[in-house]
Amino acid sequence: MDLPFTHHPGRRERHLRRRHLNPLFAWPPEEVAPEQLLEAQRLDHEELEAFTASFRELVQRAVDLSPDAGSDPVLALKADLERHYEQACGLPEDQSELKQALAKLIDVIMRTLLRHVGDDPTAQQELADEAAARQIHFRLLEQPLVVDLLHPDSPIRPQDLTPALLSADEAELAAACELFAAQQLAVIVDEADALHRRLSERGVAVGDLRHRLEHLRRRAEGANAAGRAH
Repeated sequence: MDLPFTHHPGRRERHLRRRHLNPLFAWPPEEVAPEQLLEAQRLDHEELEAFTASFRELVQRAVDLSPDAGSDPVLALKADLERHYEQACGLPEDQSELKQALAKLIDVIMRTLLRHVGDDPTAQQELADEAAARQIHFRLLEQPLVVDLLHPDSPIRPQDLTPALLSADEAELAAACELFAAQQLAVIVDEADALHRRLSERGVAVGDLRHRLEHLRRRAEGANAAGRAH
């Protein structure tokens, strides 16, 4: 059955699409029921509506912020802007313009904080380090799998983690691997090898699974080597 998956799904629908008739998640492969998909789409749309209302309030807070406001309200606003950016990355429909608006507001807030710290070199460096970390974080959030893994209510259950990674495209897999420490990657590699053996024994075609396994193995070895170096 061809299910009506949308072009820009939310996190619930995204994970249903990963699982649909995918032997990496279950054997025999499980078909997503139409009612499951409709419910996921409904919940994703409700999340979008709630976010839209919250975003309007957040923008109004930014507009109403006094030029001489202290650091506490500025920091609180920045934290909420960053949280909304993360949420926007996982919403259905195209949120690129909204994300650009949030990024610009965060930039305005950072310039405000720089004015607050004045010529303090330590505080300036801390803000620079924070900006660099945010840039990396936002880069990772461009990959839907990363967004879904980091969400507080992630649709990806622990038993779904390895199949989800093995189902990802190259860019998603590379970004998602950055979320895990060496020991975690080693466990994932073991689970992936076991899954590959089970499916191979059953004669299941799994596409370029071997290539993804090698990618996971290299990342695990690299993370382990980096850990020893430190």
